[in-house]
Amino acid sequence: MRKFAGRILLLLLVFTTTAFGQVTDQLKVQPEILKPGDCGIGRLIPDVSFKDIHGARWKLSSFKKNKALVIVMISDYCPVSNKLGPELRRLEKDYAPRGIAFLFLCPVSAENYQDVSNYASQYQLKSTVARDDVGLAKLIGATTTTESFVLDPARTLVYRGAVNDQYGLGYSKEAPTKNYLRDALDAILQNQPPQIRATTAPGCNLDLAAPTNTAPINLTYYNQISRILQANCVECHRKDGIGPFSLETYQDIIENAGAVRQQINRGTMPPWFAANSKDADGKNLWVNDRSLSSRDKADLLTWLASDRPKGNPADAPVPRNFSGKWNIGKPDVIYQIPEPVAVKAEGIMPYQNQTVQTSFLEDKWVQGYQILPSSPAVVHHVIVSIESDADPDEKGEMGATGYWAAYVPGYSYQIYPPGFARLLPAGAKLHFQIHYTPNGRATTDRMKIGLIFAKEPPKYEIRVLGIPQLHLDIPPGVHRHVEFADHKVAENMNILGYQAHTHLRGKSFKYQLIHPDGNIETLLDIPHYDFNWQLQYDYARPKFVSAGSTLRVEAVFDNSEDNPANPDPTKEVKWGLQTDDEMLIGYIEYYVSRSAGTPTSPLTKK
Repeated sequence: MRKFAGRILLLLLVFTTTAFGQVTDQLKVQPEILKPGDCGIGRLIPDVSFKDIHGARWKLSSFKKNKALVIVMISDYCPVSNKLGPELRRLEKDYAPRGIAFLFLCPVSAENYQDVSNYASQYQLKSTVARDDVGLAKLIGATTTTESFVLDPARTLVYRGAVNDQYGLGYSKEAPTKNYLRDALDAILQNQPPQIRATTAPGCNLDLAAPTNTAPINLTYYNQISRILQANCVECHRKDGIGPFSLETYQDIIENAGAVRQQINRGTMPPWFAANSKDADGKNLWVNDRSLSSRDKADLLTWLASDRPKGNPADAPVPRNFSGKWNIGKPDVIYQIPEPVAVKAEGIMPYQNQTVQTSFLEDKWVQGYQILPSSPAVVHHVIVSIESDADPDEKGEMGATGYWAAYVPGYSYQIYPPGFARLLPAGAKLHFQIHYTPNGRATTDRMKIGLIFAKEPPKYEIRVLGIPQLHLDIPPGVHRHVEFADHKVAENMNILGYQAHTHLRGKSFKYQLIHPDGNIETLLDIPHYDFNWQLQYDYARPKFVSAGSTLRVEAVFDNSEDNPANPDPTKEVKWGLQTDDEMLIGYIEYYVSRSAGTPTSPLTKK
């Protein structure tokens, strides 16, 4: 009944992995302290010879006159490595004059010398920078693109692990709370062993292990793997796409094999977190279920663990063509926020709010929209609401009772089928609430929204209902705190889909339907909610809900210190717009018939 043109199938913006190949159920991964003897601390590192990006030859023993040598894994393609770039420059500036030498090593074989030079130039690194042509990273057991190693003058490994805890997997902090590498170097400069000598280093998983088997003869990149990637990945992971790297070519998948394999094993890629996948009749519940089929998963993992044959180029699929930047086609009208927003390189940013005045004197019916950032790599999500001067948003509740358009990872545009549309009231003001996430490189963004108008008034109006709990009261330090909100259904409705929203303390989310007879039905269960993946869950068939029922949204919050994304576990948390506050909103997209007349959109403030 409904065609979802804007459902993106894979966005690998946040890598999730742990050191030493371990798989974790956590969606947020912070550095964890390891037993030093289990990871090589105290062992001699062989005197490897290597060449830097300028062609100069070095050996590890070349740095024996220094008080220590820091080897840091880097990657121009890894978003976590890029976020750490400014701190690497500061470390070099602070410690090189004190006798500490630095070697910035790119262990990703597919990254060429220009890629490595780009990283060094971007972050103004002055010390030795090298592409790992000799297997040094494998020799010392590197596992991720952010891992650091400290050798003493005799090439004894005295520290390995994270630089700090500011950026992990699935979270960012305004500033680090634990500076593992700095603490280790300070101890060494005082001729003391580091207090913490080994940690995990969340980053992009490296693919340094040797192949374990040979792929089946009939399974090659050209005849199958390229098709799996094309169907599930390249809409985002392509040149100029919103993914952090491309997966369009054989070289692309080889370069990112470790990260891709780790995500698939963890079940977090492609991103899809609904626990319930079938309806009562055993049919697929969701039209946009992103998870890989069991066959595609098995084929992809088998090929990645093999010698990865290319096969015959004649077997390659027809390349996908992406027509420019507007996925909805040429918009009938484009609105742009009035001023560009400066996005800093590091830390976190408060929500940015800008308003655009539309120019139409009559109501318009919108059949499609697309929100288009100029710098998509730093845009986490956008909520566009209809604003009225008569009802200013004094309580920070913008978007709490619904939204008019949205941009989240994997959901940036929408086209509705004929007969369905959203109402844009005459003279409406579009309020953009934008959440930017710094990624290590300062930039600016000036966002646009393009609209496609319906050719005639629709039979059905698309609406979004927000069910908020505005009176949150989350105690400090609690691991599991439950909050919920109810909405009494006044008229029959047909639900099209859901979108859950909390902030960094959100742990799980659930939608329930309480029938008039008291029976409770679970509509959507998200046992592992992740702020970084605010997905849209769209029904394969609309869900009819009768008047007199109650819709309930329930969220579990983790306000403890064990939540690595928690801005402040000592804080009693209330409702608030900013990321270090909290929200609980269950968005429900639905449609109603216009046969009884033209309804006024519930999103228009009175």
